[in-house]
Amino acid sequence: MDNSDFTNQAGLTSNPAAGRILSEDPDSAYMTIEIGPAHPAMHGIMRFTTVIDGEEIIEMVPEIGYLHRGFEKESENSKWIQIVPYTDRLNYVSPLLNNIGYSMAVEKLFGIEAPPRAQYTRVIMGEISRITDHLTCLGAAAMEVGGFTFFLWCIKAREYLWELVENVSGARLTTNWTRIGGNATDVPDGFLDELQDRIEKAKEVMIECDKLLTRNKIFIDRVKNVATVSKEDAISWGFTGPMLRASGVPYDLRRADSYSVYDELDFEVPIGSVGDCFDRFLVRLEEMWQSIAIIEQAADKMPAGPIAVDDRRMVLPDKKEVYGNIEGLIDHFKLVMEGHQPPAGEIYMPTEGGNGEVGFYLVSDGSGNPVKCRVRPPCFNFVAAMPAMCKGNYVADIIPIFGSINMIGGELDR
Repeated sequence: MDNSDFTNQAGLTSNPAAGRILSEDPDSAYMTIEIGPAHPAMHGIMRFTTVIDGEEIIEMVPEIGYLHRGFEKESENSKWIQIVPYTDRLNYVSPLLNNIGYSMAVEKLFGIEAPPRAQYTRVIMGEISRITDHLTCLGAAAMEVGGFTFFLWCIKAREYLWELVENVSGARLTTNWTRIGGNATDVPDGFLDELQDRIEKAKEVMIECDKLLTRNKIFIDRVKNVATVSKEDAISWGFTGPMLRASGVPYDLRRADSYSVYDELDFEVPIGSVGDCFDRFLVRLEEMWQSIAIIEQAADKMPAGPIAVDDRRMVLPDKKEVYGNIEGLIDHFKLVMEGHQPPAGEIYMPTEGGNGEVGFYLVSDGSGNPVKCRVRPPCFNFVAAMPAMCKGNYVADIIPIFGSINMIGGELDR
């Protein structure tokens, strides 16, 4: 049977039942198998209905699963500030970057900026999150093709950094750290010394990881020239972040549409040459070193000053003001009961998340609840491209390909 019978011009299956129909044809050499959701490398929610000819993948239909958190609708029924904890649960491997992106989006609605100290601490904490995101992705991707030691070492380095996150925010994963107009807390005393110490420990582990795997022939044979994506195809699929840069497109929002204080810091944008699984590995590896450079510069330049704007419409008053005078009590009451009330309008705020462009589209009618709070998740586009990336490869290649896109179920949820 001609493969064109069940695929359209874009290479996508027009009929999800096509594979099943093929397998019912006794004369067909094709077979349909399900990869996931029980498969350990599918991370619990993904399913790929895969049509194969022997071991070669002929067609694939992705099903993103049933992790339906309802972020958008939950947000429409919450105060603006109550949405910050929901953003923790998007890309839960780098929640601080989501906190920062959302808070900056609401600040854009208000037409304000957080104070310089708040912005520098956001950059430091955000880049720590980017490193932990990449460590998790690379470690898991290596483990799924047999590199279990590499995974354990990556998690060791991540622990050094997550403990820093806990010192600042009070939590390792569900951080809920930023606020509209600033941050919930300043860095604690001695944080910068602790930061330098733990960054040095993380560097040592990263050097060992590089020695262990980057030139390992078994690993290279598993990932090199697998799922190559050209510049043109990456742009067409809407790739952003490391996936786009691995295909040779030097697009990074921190450079291309600079925000916060990134324009005051010096760093490179790593790019790949081929756009295969190996390039995606190498780009993330180098991005961690660039994030360390950003953190060290931001720590050196971080000024003294407040961590939030001095605006009674934005920030809860100090408790002694609440209990000590009527004005503080009124301000506290209005913010808690009525919420922040940005001017009516709509904005889109993109930031560079660990996985790519995290964008928040907000619509306000001037009330304490958003009319709309839509998030653009980076990995949705990557999962959509899985059929095109997998076709022509072997069944065993699904594992490194899927590992290289860094699918995070929380942000993938639709």
